[in-house]
Amino acid sequence: MSYVTAITFNMKIATWNIERPSPNGHKSPNIVEYLQKLNADILVLTETNECIDLGSAYEVFHTEIFPGGFYKPGDRQVSIFSKYPIIRQIQTFRADTSLCLAIDTPYGELVVYGTIIGNLGNRGDQFKLDLDHQLADFERIGKDVHFCIMGDLNISFSDNFYFTDAGRKMLTHSFGNLGMKLMTEQIAQNIDHVVLTKDFIADKKIKSGFWNNTENKSTRLSDHKGVFVEIFE
Repeated sequence: MSYVTAITFNMKIATWNIERPSPNGHKSPNIVEYLQKLNADILVLTETNECIDLGSAYEVFHTEIFPGGFYKPGDRQVSIFSKYPIIRQIQTFRADTSLCLAIDTPYGELVVYGTIIGNLGNRGDQFKLDLDHQLADFERIGKDVHFCIMGDLNISFSDNFYFTDAGRKMLTHSFGNLGMKLMTEQIAQNIDHVVLTKDFIADKKIKSGFWNNTENKSTRLSDHKGVFVEIFE
């Protein structure tokens, strides 16, 4: 007699803006330690640095070096860490602020777009330019695939913490057109998000949450919350 055992896959995806750590910064080892304990399968870091090394369990891709004197050596706007195989890299409109990878997950191929929309905030022309072009990227890349957008969108969705009406409406409209769900919408005072194609999470159980409550300045590791989504059957 033979038995078939059902396999339950868990997949944790997460994103965090870590406020430009430096190799000799006192917070950098604590950030690495926390992320290793978090143990995400796919992790998008924004405002990061190459000094954040999570070890051989991950394959990592970075955006290109950001031009200008504001940034320190090793600074990267976006890094994507994956425990799953990387299938290919997909070109984005701006290679220094967004990064897109197709990843082979237990639930099939997932195209992950890691980003900062407006690295100087959401009030200037640079945010508007980034938003327009990234919305075009989402439309070009995200149709007919399992798509995930993760990173610092510079928009809160559940409160008046930090947003523009136009930015919120344009992003919400784009997610709807692509059949996506904003998984982190209800997290208060939060501008870092995970957005997933509804078909990818259909019939699965979902758990979402955050860490690094930014209200406690004495203990926080960054000026942003980190957020995660766990998918399981």
